[in-house]
Amino acid sequence: MQRLQAFRYELMPTGEQQRQMRRFAGSCRFVFNKALALQKERYEQGEKKLGYAGLCKLLTEWRNGPETPWLADAPVHPLQQTLKDLERAYANFFAKRANVPRFKKKGQHDSFRYPDPKQIKLDQANSRIFLPKLGWVRYRNSRKVLGEVKNVTVSQSCGKWFVSIQTAREIQAPVPEATSAVGIDMGVTRFATLSDGTFYAPLNSFKRHEDCLRRAQQAMSRKTKFSNNWKKAKARVQKIHARIGNVRRDYLHKATTTISQNHAMVCIEDLRLRNMSRSAAGTTENPGKNVRAKSGLNKAILDQGWFEFRRQLDYKLAWAGGHLIVVPPQNTSRTCPACGHVSADNRQTQARFLCVECGFEENADLVGAINILRAGHARCACEVSGAVMPPAAGTHRSDSFRLDAGVSAVGIPRL
Repeated sequence: MQRLQAFRYELMPTGEQQRQMRRFAGSCRFVFNKALALQKERYEQGEKKLGYAGLCKLLTEWRNGPETPWLADAPVHPLQQTLKDLERAYANFFAKRANVPRFKKKGQHDSFRYPDPKQIKLDQANSRIFLPKLGWVRYRNSRKVLGEVKNVTVSQSCGKWFVSIQTAREIQAPVPEATSAVGIDMGVTRFATLSDGTFYAPLNSFKRHEDCLRRAQQAMSRKTKFSNNWKKAKARVQKIHARIGNVRRDYLHKATTTISQNHAMVCIEDLRLRNMSRSAAGTTENPGKNVRAKSGLNKAILDQGWFEFRRQLDYKLAWAGGHLIVVPPQNTSRTCPACGHVSADNRQTQARFLCVECGFEENADLVGAINILRAGHARCACEVSGAVMPPAAGTHRSDSFRLDAGVSAVGIPRL
């Protein structure tokens, strides 16, 4: 089977190379915004949207025209890839997977992509990479690049430049080393509770740096906008945001790696995070209720990174030969795992579960994890037996999805 994987490194460019990269990113942003403005103008006039081929013809005119001759200084392939990104953004919008494309802003997600591997040379022994119109650029070689280079993306974040090298390589179909199954219940007090009794405490990366970030933002607000002191204050704010994201990402990678290596099947709830973290403020005519408490809950949910946790589990389990099973979240925290009684009164508090029917008492998050695991086993049993059971959104399955009796019986706690 073929595995696509990206390797990201920090670049160590010279001063001239940094200026060139800023110009290339600015050219890509200009082409994107100009093409987007053209598409909106055609829509307002009732004309048909231009496709990628039509936009490429206009790009040639822009590069050779008298108004924007500086576009010819940038490599043409990254400019064409920008038009492909716009085409993909419109496709996602029409398929209702994303909002309408918006104009790009300087300093936010500055990047450009080289799609042709023939123009790229990678010298891992000397920790350098050759990119068109940039020459040899050194990078911090933290690990070896595996596979054949397919494309390269150069991006800027918090004043630093990074390179992402996407590769493809053939590997044997993975066989999971572990044979156990586990259910995971996500929460705020406990970040992730596993059905075997273990749990991960929340990191709360944003909450830890909130005071420092507030002081930096207050200092920035007192500066004259776009002055040199304002730019220095903005760089400090960006540095804190980058640290918050790096700390959260590191924690999620360590947690998901441990879970994917120790379990062959992981069951998780199909949570609608957009709805769960929606603002409760309401409008002036119809104000919301418990706005302050809901705002704190929304901040805590978004600080945990639940979607990124699920995304990392998905591909890491696939790489290890395991499976991620997504189950509906209905009544997972209200069902008694001992007698099966379903009632909202079973959930006494946020952390305490007490069945009103049989008196079974346990931590509420652990009960939810056990019910999630059992729902995952029920879904697997339906698929193995051929019964019709619609999959939950986002369920991961490989082409050779099979569970034998030994694997499917492991991981259910005995009560």
